[in-house]
Amino acid sequence: MIFLIDYDRLQGRVITLREFADSDRAAAENARLELELEQHRLGVEREVVILEAVDLSALQRSHGRYFKDLRELISDLESSISTYAVRDKKEFVVRERKD
Repeated sequence: MIFLIDYDRLQGRVITLREFADSDRAAAENARLELELEQHRLGVEREVVILEAVDLSALQRSHGRYFKDLRELISDLESSISTYAVRDKKEFVVRERKD
């Protein structure tokens, strides 16, 4: 599947999400271009991207920043790292995470 996402960074939310079959790549690219040109004409600043994934669920996992709020993203990050850097007396120290 091909997904066309119109994302408002300031609001932190997806404005529109369109799905296209893999065989409709040209239509997806044309829709992206039309959307970007319309937004430019109106002076709207949003992120418009085309992404590929097996399905919407896979897209939400691989590109969570479009679908999750800041707290969810931070939680995901915390659970995925095993070490972290701490600023200690003008030096960065890497410490092992203790679970």
